[in-house]
Amino acid sequence: MKQKTIALIAHDRKKADMVAFATQNKKKLEKFNLIGTGTTAKLVREKTGLKVKAYHSGPYGGDVEIAALVVKGKCNMVIFLHDPLEPHPHDPDIKTLMRVCDVYNIPLATNLATAEILINAISEPLSD
Repeated sequence: MKQKTIALIAHDRKKADMVAFATQNKKKLEKFNLIGTGTTAKLVREKTGLKVKAYHSGPYGGDVEIAALVVKGKCNMVIFLHDPLEPHPHDPDIKTLMRVCDVYNIPLATNLATAEILINAISEPLSD
């Protein structure tokens, strides 16, 4: 069975939350192929030791790169801790990523509560 891929993305004011989430769930996340947008991937890698492949930062096309992987069937879950209280110049890219997750039925967590539920669900073996 092919290893599943999880994307980790966080806006600037949510990056500390993402690092805390990754630290708390390190044992679970180690079982997956991890990808992320530039700075988020780098921070998670540096702070946790997890292997996270970095794409471009969000404002430089990273969200679109992740969206393309969703479309190609190469990303199985997205954890995107976005900041709804700050404007983002690349908002159309963010909406594109969220839209393709809906179109392709890919689980998308936009807050820590949902991220916890998804990582627990995907990590537990299926019962008979």
